[in-house]
Amino acid sequence: MRLSRRTFLQLAAGAAALPVVSPIAQAQAYPARPVRLIVGFAAGGTTDITARLIGQWLSERLGQQFVIENRTGAATNIATDAVVRAPADGYTLLIVTASNAINATLYDKLNFNFMRDIAPVAGIIRYPLVMQVNPAFPAKTVPEFISYAKSNRGKVSYGSGGIGTSIHVASELFKMMAGIDMIHVPYRGGAPAMTDLMAGQVQVVFNPVPESMEFIKAGKLHPLAVTSATRSEALPDVPTVGDFVPGFEASALQGVGAPKDTPAEIVDLLNKEINAALADPRLKARFSDLGANVFPVSPAEFGKFMAEETEKWGKVINFAGAKSE
Repeated sequence: MRLSRRTFLQLAAGAAALPVVSPIAQAQAYPARPVRLIVGFAAGGTTDITARLIGQWLSERLGQQFVIENRTGAATNIATDAVVRAPADGYTLLIVTASNAINATLYDKLNFNFMRDIAPVAGIIRYPLVMQVNPAFPAKTVPEFISYAKSNRGKVSYGSGGIGTSIHVASELFKMMAGIDMIHVPYRGGAPAMTDLMAGQVQVVFNPVPESMEFIKAGKLHPLAVTSATRSEALPDVPTVGDFVPGFEASALQGVGAPKDTPAEIVDLLNKEINAALADPRLKARFSDLGANVFPVSPAEFGKFMAEETEKWGKVINFAGAKSE
């Protein structure tokens, strides 16, 4: 059917009068429905606890539920891929961890490029690992451990939660910087590695402070040092590895990312609210109880930090010759 010029102009005028929802308007209305926070680890661990604390805060502040969804497998790659493939509308977010920086080099073929496909939103926490041994182990300090390892080549092994975990790469960084040799014994998670450390099956484990405190307090394990640049408030009497191996630093981390092209207004809103959470005394104390330090940064600062971590761990993985299982 052919429209007359008058009819066409009337329809065009009507269409022009329809409301247009701009990205800014969408951001102002955000969130209008529940938001998913995707976690690449199982429920109950430090990453899951962090996600739930931040999710509860955001739910209360923004008036919509931030629902935690645990998608385990492939060293967080399944979770990351789910967020990469999600619409860039702020309703699917990723809990970013050190694994994302590590996997960029560890895996030859991924369906995504983390630095390209995930937009940095905010940091949440950083926490050190603690280098610990069985109380019966002869070395009681880091210098003694290094001396023992050099004198007993092929007899010192370290446990990890699997190839590519923070425990694994931190141990390899220590090997590289201390100039020693240790045999890697990978487990399916940090818990069985800790069990075998207490049984004397491996000689050392670099494990997150939050997951080690009860064993250290009970005297079942002896801490040699923490891996952060400064001492941990949770273990104030324990030195840092860097006190003996200058320049050594390794920290686990959690933050938030979103699909690339997520509107800047939404990213900025989430960053503002997450940083407000990190300034809240009660939430800050809760993270301190976990042995963690809050990590309030801008999206650009978080992106820069993740790029530096990716480069750092890439060098360690190449040194170790590690590949995904």
